[in-house]
Amino acid sequence: MRQDVVSKVEEIAQRVAASDGLEVVEVELKGSGGNQLLRISIDKPAGVSHADCELVSQQVGTILDVEDVVPGHYTLEVSSPGVERKLLKPNDYIRFQGKKAKIVLREPLGQQRHFEGTLAGLHEGAVVLSVGPDRLLRFPLNQVERANLKFEW
Repeated sequence: MRQDVVSKVEEIAQRVAASDGLEVVEVELKGSGGNQLLRISIDKPAGVSHADCELVSQQVGTILDVEDVVPGHYTLEVSSPGVERKLLKPNDYIRFQGKKAKIVLREPLGQQRHFEGTLAGLHEGAVVLSVGPDRLLRFPLNQVERANLKFEW
């Protein structure tokens, strides 16, 4: 049931965002009963403005209320994924090639699950991470538990 709600919200958010040149990065529904938080993260190449968040919030919020998609009371939050955004889709590893990233694997590789380095892309279903001069690591995408960009000063 909960995943059905998230899927329906994501579908609505995708429709709204696409019409304004925005990408829906993630939709999360947290909490339960009268204390639910519905969080939608949006992005675009030039960065997300406050006006972008407000527009998506108003349009998605109206549709959700009219169609009564989320049962019970909820708070809708629309924001940018931030500078240390999650890498959730295969295309993220290509789009952010050359950026610093932190990757946590499901299973250890050489007794290590946590890796930091520079994204070198996605090749044949494997994330490629540069961890030093002439040192590339490859992780099957399905072995990545979580990954995110690292803020660079």
